[in-house]
Amino acid sequence: MERRAFEERNTKETRISLEIDLDGRGESEINTGIGFFDHMLEGFARHGFFDLKVNIEGDLNVDAHHTVEDCGIVLGTAIKKALGDKKGIKRYGNMILPMDDALVLCAIDLCNRPYLSYEAEYDKEKIGELDTELIREFFYAVSYSAMMNLHIKVLSGFNSHHIAEATFKAFAKALDEAVSGDERITDVLSTKGTL
Repeated sequence: MERRAFEERNTKETRISLEIDLDGRGESEINTGIGFFDHMLEGFARHGFFDLKVNIEGDLNVDAHHTVEDCGIVLGTAIKKALGDKKGIKRYGNMILPMDDALVLCAIDLCNRPYLSYEAEYDKEKIGELDTELIREFFYAVSYSAMMNLHIKVLSGFNSHHIAEATFKAFAKALDEAVSGDERITDVLSTKGTL
């Protein structure tokens, strides 16, 4: 069964098309208009083994907020759609990922109950053209539109680029684990019988 989804979102602020294959090879075609954000999404696709296509025309003449937040909404919606009824998946995933000075923890529960806990501090206000405060906005939007419980905690680090990159890669690895199948799970992994 294919676990792919295509989503679009068109508003006065952004025009977004996004396609994801949860069982891909880590290939991506990303164009958000924000170079560093493209780099983060490419890393997410590569390290999660998700095939990802993203094209965004956003109101970058205003700032990057709408582009980044709306991308999170569309990505989360696509992940939820691609997962379908969630039968047979592990549901939980976690990763503690090092990148040079940075060490980031990410834990996920694909439980249909949205929640974000995000603990990260950046010395810089921007990395390239991406406002560092928008990283939280992105993950908030993903967690709520995908209906996932998402915890991200920067354990250590001082280089903003490394912290951000480790965060996206840790999220990718944790999500890859959570969406993966386990032949011992014949229905959904819940004592209630539903998620």
